[in-house]
Amino acid sequence: MTPEAAMALCAEALKTTFFAVGPILAAALVAGLLVGVAQTVLQVNEASVSFVVKVIAVTAVLAVLGPAIGTQMVDYTRRSLESIALVVRK
Repeated sequence: MTPEAAMALCAEALKTTFFAVGPILAAALVAGLLVGVAQTVLQVNEASVSFVVKVIAVTAVLAVLGPAIGTQMVDYTRRSLESIALVVRK
């Protein structure tokens, strides 16, 4: 395997990971920031409020983008398994 091929495999793995995890982390980050600001303004110090809002936000993102993320992951897995023959050679 050439160094270019190895780099291409690593780049594809990172791209797939960012595509799968990015929207979920972004939703949790935005929800956490909004709840944090709201709790500061309203002077509410309850940790469970932030947790519940984050869970709802992540669940909503997974409900909307779940099929696309699943398709991307299956495609990546299929391409990786098919390329084993190329990786094993020389």
